[in-house]
Amino acid sequence: MLKKSLSILVLTLMSGQTAFGGELFGHSLSSQECGDQCADTCTDPCGEAVGCGEGCGALFGDCGGITSLLKKSDHCFDDFISPMTNPVFFEDPRTLTEARFIYLNHQLPAALGGKQVQLFAMQVRAALTEELSIIATKDGYAVSDSPLVRDGWADVSAGLKLNVYKDTISQTIASIGATYEMPIGSPRTLQGNGDGEFHFFASGGTEFLEDTHWISGTGWRLPVDQSAESTLLYWSNHVDRKLGNSGFYVLGECNWYHWVDDGTTPIGVEGLDLFNLGSNAVDGNDIVTGALGVKYKPSGNTEIGVAWEVPLTDRRDILEDRFTFDWIFRY
Repeated sequence: MLKKSLSILVLTLMSGQTAFGGELFGHSLSSQECGDQCADTCTDPCGEAVGCGEGCGALFGDCGGITSLLKKSDHCFDDFISPMTNPVFFEDPRTLTEARFIYLNHQLPAALGGKQVQLFAMQVRAALTEELSIIATKDGYAVSDSPLVRDGWADVSAGLKLNVYKDTISQTIASIGATYEMPIGSPRTLQGNGDGEFHFFASGGTEFLEDTHWISGTGWRLPVDQSAESTLLYWSNHVDRKLGNSGFYVLGECNWYHWVDDGTTPIGVEGLDLFNLGSNAVDGNDIVTGALGVKYKPSGNTEIGVAWEVPLTDRRDILEDRFTFDWIFRY
């Protein structure tokens, strides 16, 4: 009896299936590699038969059986939309190949002069396999009318994301990952300080009601030089509702930032998601922000969204309010 149970367990692990019908560390559906003939078919991650050139290792439609450098996005979760706020760190759990253009209009509190900082950026994600992707989550150019933050380039961060669980039937997915922020931005823009910052994160999502989705992400931002930059934890949540077949979604988001260790810079505020100022007076502080927005998806490959975000706590540091616009082109 024990031998039989062990055999069943081994076969289950080899198939990649969990006891709940999901897929652990990648999909477990059988697939057939496309051959040299375009008449061949194979099985995509959703279990649907596709023609050669549409999946299974084809390189942008090449039917030569060439291993693809970039895979298509996971289209098994096309009813989801990507989160908008905390844009550098709140990661979509799906494996995606996309370019995401972002515009932020960030209003500083009156105590800091009440001026504006605008950021123009582009994030890039590239699926290497059906589970593993490269993500470049921070870059761009900032324009400011504040004497505290001058025009200049942002730091650049990149890393890897691994999909560790997905169940297409229940529309549930989870991923983990890490990035490193390179301190190569403009010091006059409050970038380029310290020796860089590691970011370790986990994110997941599910459809908990018909046409209603929840995405949650948490992470730890750990600077290499902990005297130059602060250490913090965050927890971000996103809920959206698809409005019939119109392509429109309404969304709400909430972000919690908690500083677990401060730096040595003699200022009393911190920079939330865009900046890490290394303040010496933020250990133990908490800030919560909330946002409302709308997104439009004309197809499974495009998203256009707007959101407005404000602090929900008395403490707000550098954020009075923020308007975010994003436009995603997905492969």
